[in-house]
Amino acid sequence: MYVATLAWYPSYLTIKVATFDFSIPRIVILAIYLNLFFRSHSIKHFRFNCVDALAIAYFSGQLLAGAITTDFSKLLENRSGAAFDMLLPYFAVRAIITNKERYILLLKATIYIIAPIAIFCLYESLTGNNPVRFLQEYMAWGKVADFPIRLGLYRAWFISSHPIMLGLFFAILGSIWAGLLYQPKTNRFLCYVGIVLAGVGVFFSMSSGPALAALVATAIIACYQYREYWKLAAMSIILVCGIIEIGSNRHFYYYPTRFTFSEATAWYRGRLIDVVLFENGMSGHWLVGCGIETKAAEETAAMWAAKIGPRPTLDLVNHYLLILFKFGLVGLVSFLAMIATAAKKLAEAFSASLLDSDKWLIWCLSAGLIGQLAAYTSTSLHTGQTASLFFILLGLCSAMPLIIADGNSKLMRVATSGFHGVRRFSDES
Repeated sequence: MYVATLAWYPSYLTIKVATFDFSIPRIVILAIYLNLFFRSHSIKHFRFNCVDALAIAYFSGQLLAGAITTDFSKLLENRSGAAFDMLLPYFAVRAIITNKERYILLLKATIYIIAPIAIFCLYESLTGNNPVRFLQEYMAWGKVADFPIRLGLYRAWFISSHPIMLGLFFAILGSIWAGLLYQPKTNRFLCYVGIVLAGVGVFFSMSSGPALAALVATAIIACYQYREYWKLAAMSIILVCGIIEIGSNRHFYYYPTRFTFSEATAWYRGRLIDVVLFENGMSGHWLVGCGIETKAAEETAAMWAAKIGPRPTLDLVNHYLLILFKFGLVGLVSFLAMIATAAKKLAEAFSASLLDSDKWLIWCLSAGLIGQLAAYTSTSLHTGQTASLFFILLGLCSAMPLIIADGNSKLMRVATSGFHGVRRFSDES
């Protein structure tokens, strides 16, 4: 139910309750928690882990930093919405997806529910007609911008808040759907259809960030057979970056950002990093950031825009710098710690898995995560559908050791029962 509303309900339509905006997914997630606490037994078996603690620390750090920089009522309104969109879906996944059967069921269900959206995206991109455009008149925040045509195609965004968010949404799903390909009792044709439609959604968003996420994830998935050489690959990437730093007149991070539809936007992304990290862009705000809609934020944004040029206003096309801008190192360090710990959980699950099909499942989930993290160097993650899906992805990463342990225990029980059956037959003979 939550996945269906997340995918098909426009994120920009909300119901105002006092100063808070409630969308249908936010209402549904409350219903899920009521069910968890009062009807389901899943919550009784919940086991807190380090990723859970760091997810709470991430939001707590934002509140702590924001309390110093931002008006408290504004901070509470902003972060409560973020908690509904990100923290609650994360813990819902942790409480519900506790075994492999539920994980596989979730992936299959999302193909049926979400993949057809790509067909509407194709139609929108070719014709310029959004089937639900009339709903944009009721958008909770301002009016819709007209996105420029790229390569002769309109930028599709259907029910999302922005074409980039739509593309990132499909980039996540395409990667994790690929994990179903080698699972027993799985319709491979359905999986391939889902993956292709995810690619359609990414492409027709006509956005470089989602394209980068999909490219990185695809490259990692393609390297599955050569995974034992990952250390060599990591060292090669570091070596190439070092050579670029020494031999080029630009920093190495300018080159991945060139994967865009415009040379100007590629240059802008690299220049933004220069200004923030090496030209005192965060002077006086490193620890707790500039806050949300504060005078310090306005002044800092104007200063960054003036240094970068030629745009009159600042476009924070880097999610890591967006966190740093709003919440300083308090927010950024806790975010990176949460991501690193989730990645560690994936590594633990991969090492513990007994079946190659399970290793493939984990590998594809990891590829989706890494692809998103790469894309966040060239785009920022807004609250809403894609932010919710990203934290669902983190919840799955956090739960993966438990999912694999459950699968391993069932596999061992089957093997043991088979062994006892052979022994009984031998004794009777």
